[in-house]
Amino acid sequence: MTASAGADAFDRPVKPELFSHLSPRRRIANSAATTFFLASFLVALVPLVWVLWVVVQRGWYAVTRSGWWTHSLRGVLPEQFAGGVYHAVYGTLTQAGVAAVLSVPLGLMTAVFLVEYGSGRLVRVTTFMVDVLAGVPSIVAALFIFSLWIATLGFKQSAFAVSLALVLLMLPVVVRSTEEMLRLVPDDLREASYALGVTKWKTIVRIVFPIAAPGIVSGVLLAVARVIGETAPVLVLVGYSRGINLDIFHGNMASLPLLIYTELTNPERAGFLRIWGAALSLIIIVAVINLLAGAFRFLATRRR
Repeated sequence: MTASAGADAFDRPVKPELFSHLSPRRRIANSAATTFFLASFLVALVPLVWVLWVVVQRGWYAVTRSGWWTHSLRGVLPEQFAGGVYHAVYGTLTQAGVAAVLSVPLGLMTAVFLVEYGSGRLVRVTTFMVDVLAGVPSIVAALFIFSLWIATLGFKQSAFAVSLALVLLMLPVVVRSTEEMLRLVPDDLREASYALGVTKWKTIVRIVFPIAAPGIVSGVLLAVARVIGETAPVLVLVGYSRGINLDIFHGNMASLPLLIYTELTNPERAGFLRIWGAALSLIIIVAVINLLAGAFRFLATRRR
């Protein structure tokens, strides 16, 4: 059999009759396992659809109202349903963006070290620390930044302190996703590059990273979506502002999770509408980030 014929044989769909020789017990076990996994998927899908339906139903009126995305709550009374969440959206995206700028280079370099350069005890220690950091609750990260950045070093509460806490939450996700993507690059490509006399760092930059780039970018965007709705860091490290603040190093800055927490104390119907509108706005932002990650990966795959 030639190589092309062998490849064609693997590409052909497997016919069901090929499994007709299986015993009845195995066929029953296979059917039972398929039914079990399908039922588990449907059971897990029910609460997700229910939550989305409730949030959309209660928050749709707010997010479709004029001025919701373009105005802040400065000068708006608690009982007035006016203004919007422009200031909170800006704060949410700014804090997550600064955290991404800080954590992505650190995560990429750590992953490259683990996959391409590391060996021995240092790799085991680094892997262990990344695993530990992945399991740290957000409130612990917030308290650590508060004790170090504010209580010890004397800096004021600010949006930048929130970004530092988000870095601790993003870093393990970026490291793990990048590490897996780098390991998927075939070693044959590295060896071919070395055989041509290309140095290791140039091989990583020009061969390995371009191939793994779609998965790395998707992992980074998913890491941003994972931390963008964290509430503990904004509760501990920055105060709430009803207007927009462009300075991340000084003053209070609103965010969508902090706006939701603040409006929980508002007994008026306007507070109820703001809570569900902000929740739906946060879901929309996270959904857009996930769609961007999927679209980037799809386009990169088509380009190949």
